[in-house]
Amino acid sequence: MKITIKSIHFICLLGFILFSIPKANAQLLKKLQKKAEQTVERKLEQKVEKETSKTMDTILNPNENPSTEKEPQTNPSQNKTIPKSDNEPTGTIENANISENLEIYSKFDFVPGDKLLFFDDFSQDFIGDFPSKWNTNASGEVVKFNKVEGNWFELKPGYGIYFIPDTESLPEDYTIEFDILAEGLSQQTSSNARLTVFLSDNNLFDEGAVHYASVSLPFGQYGAFDIRTYNYFNRKSSINSSIEADIRDEIKNQPHIAISVTKNRFRLWVNEIKHVDIPRFIEELNVLNYIKFHINHFKDGEERVFIRNLKLAEGGQDLRRELLSKGKVSTNGILFDSGSANIQAQSYGIIRQISQVLLQDATLKLNIVGHTDSDGSDDANLKLSKARAESVKDALIKVYSISSDRIQTDGKGESIPVGDNNTIDGKAKNRRVEFIKL
Repeated sequence: MKITIKSIHFICLLGFILFSIPKANAQLLKKLQKKAEQTVERKLEQKVEKETSKTMDTILNPNENPSTEKEPQTNPSQNKTIPKSDNEPTGTIENANISENLEIYSKFDFVPGDKLLFFDDFSQDFIGDFPSKWNTNASGEVVKFNKVEGNWFELKPGYGIYFIPDTESLPEDYTIEFDILAEGLSQQTSSNARLTVFLSDNNLFDEGAVHYASVSLPFGQYGAFDIRTYNYFNRKSSINSSIEADIRDEIKNQPHIAISVTKNRFRLWVNEIKHVDIPRFIEELNVLNYIKFHINHFKDGEERVFIRNLKLAEGGQDLRRELLSKGKVSTNGILFDSGSANIQAQSYGIIRQISQVLLQDATLKLNIVGHTDSDGSDDANLKLSKARAESVKDALIKVYSISSDRIQTDGKGESIPVGDNNTIDGKAKNRRVEFIKL
């Protein structure tokens, strides 16, 4: 038998392959085992999350079939699920803390003003333009995302001030609400990256001349940074405080910001959590007439800040007395997901006040009436208004333990408008819920 050089090479290669098979098989088996473990773990997590979400939906959204899955919206900067919203989107609900969150909702005490003064969702502005109702000495534009509903106003970093020139006389009692969307935040985001809201005495591009008050929200992600409050009246400050608050997760997940000014008292909520409550923050009444916004220490083009659904309303203190004295109260502060009867969590402050009236007087009975704007068909709006009234009834029963035989519901659709359905403000006024003593 003749052995050639090629034969020797072939025999060596064959031996190497045979020798390597057990080792290769062992490595392959380890990889397959690890992959299988990861798959099982992921499936279990998904199942737990899905079941927990169903439970939460059943409690908070009683009119929705929990087996019906909707296509979620996603915050492009965080790739996390956020709910659809008509005009007040909310942050993500942590599935692991259902009972705790229900307790928070039941105690949530923000009540929006009942007389709408200003509303802007930027739906009437062209994409790429600066919003028509605002003014600035900086720059900004209206933008739209593929996976997030509605138009958003982008504030550009720098030293600019943004404000609404037409709000020239704020009442003593009022509320401010708006949504935030942040993109590009990371562990490198500055600890000084902040959005500041000023209540100012002038319509110039500064904080204020003789009087102003401010609250500053942190966007930094590598640590928990304080909410800062500062007041300045008669050219001197009495409050310059830092309030401990870890709102990093909220800031990344499209939070709803609510501010209540009740004469001297100033309060602020991020989603359903109240972080600021200062009883003598506003030292001089009837001198702060303008709302201004400012952002600073964001990386231009990388870290971006957007706002939407700015709502300014007079009142916001106590709907209970009006219901008891007049026998009827109407509010556009109970908010629902777009085209849905699902109540948004920040609406529970109003529902809580209504429950207190019912608990105080065991003989009182109510009729809850829903109203919509004119978007959509008459039949669809009538059906939706009735479903929304029924959702409020269910919340009173399930969250606040009100007996079902004390509440009846109805819906009027778009048939009784109180505002002009051709304007943003008018539509916001028409989306309302009435409570009527029987």
